[in-house]
Amino acid sequence: MENKIISIIGLGLIGGSIALGIKRAHPDYQVIGYDTSEKSRTIAMERGIVDDLVTDLKDLAPISDIIIIAAPIKPTIDILKQLDDLDLKDQVIITDTGSTKSEIVAVGESVFANRSIRFVGGHPMAGSHKSGPLAADVTLFENAYYILTPSVLTSEGTIEEIQDLLTGLNARFIRIDADEHDRVTSQISHFPHILAASLMEQAGDYALEHEMTNQFAAGGFRDMTRISESDPSMWTSVLLSNKTAILERITDFQDRLDAVAKLIVQSDDQAIWDYFYHARDTRQQMTIHKRGGVESSFDIFVDIPDKEDVILDILELLRGISLVNIHINEKNREDINGILQISFKNRKDLERAKQAISEHTDYNVYIN
Repeated sequence: MENKIISIIGLGLIGGSIALGIKRAHPDYQVIGYDTSEKSRTIAMERGIVDDLVTDLKDLAPISDIIIIAAPIKPTIDILKQLDDLDLKDQVIITDTGSTKSEIVAVGESVFANRSIRFVGGHPMAGSHKSGPLAADVTLFENAYYILTPSVLTSEGTIEEIQDLLTGLNARFIRIDADEHDRVTSQISHFPHILAASLMEQAGDYALEHEMTNQFAAGGFRDMTRISESDPSMWTSVLLSNKTAILERITDFQDRLDAVAKLIVQSDDQAIWDYFYHARDTRQQMTIHKRGGVESSFDIFVDIPDKEDVILDILELLRGISLVNIHINEKNREDINGILQISFKNRKDLERAKQAISEHTDYNVYIN
């Protein structure tokens, strides 16, 4: 491909990390950034995340070969509509990074229906508890799923062109229909956030009368509710942009709770045993990356590149520090802080490990 001008709209964690990946794989491409925040624009330039900045979308529209919108769902839809009013290059590629796809793809197909524009929905399934351009990291998407959802405006070769552009992310590209994407994520991502939040609401109210609830909450409860600390603004947008699929999951789950409640009322021990056995068997057959059997709340997360011996190098730095578990996180890392997760017996060992890794590498190290 000839040298291109790539525009990133939104210079936060996702947009900044994508820009760094593009610059790593295509140093001759010019990366232009746009963000409504002056602070974000300044940091992006100082860190070399972008080569140039604009403060008005009309300045990047006519020169861009590819436009990546790295913004929340509602702003993404607004930006698509704004771009339709601007002078865009013939056959420009426009893509996004939103967590739901059906509504965004439908808007893209509608607003660009009569223009020679190639639109593809996108959803990189990785993230961090940090935000903004200071958190941007070229390793953020290492081996994570990067979903691409074609539209009626996706011509032959468009997906391949996007994958080539983003090859520096070292992500795993998956192509799926937008509606199917939203149905699947409603079950394995969106609905679990509702469950986690509901469990915390229930436990919080229960603790008002049973104060030991807060003290005993650990283990399975901690693991099931970890994602309840996610960004409320993001998840409000997700639920409202995927209403039909999520409401169907809620109804289905209510029916399942009613069914197991009936078994308990009936004291049907065999059916209850079958209920738990089937759940266990189903989970064991799913491609869920499982943690070790020892629980620990003393975890650090490290963003590491996908290269030979990197984990051995980390472990060498931790020689003499007692580890409980080491785990490489899932390809869907939207709710997980880093790629490599290391568990320790106590806070002292955790702090020693964090210091050793931070002093001897340039990897981002997080404490959950």
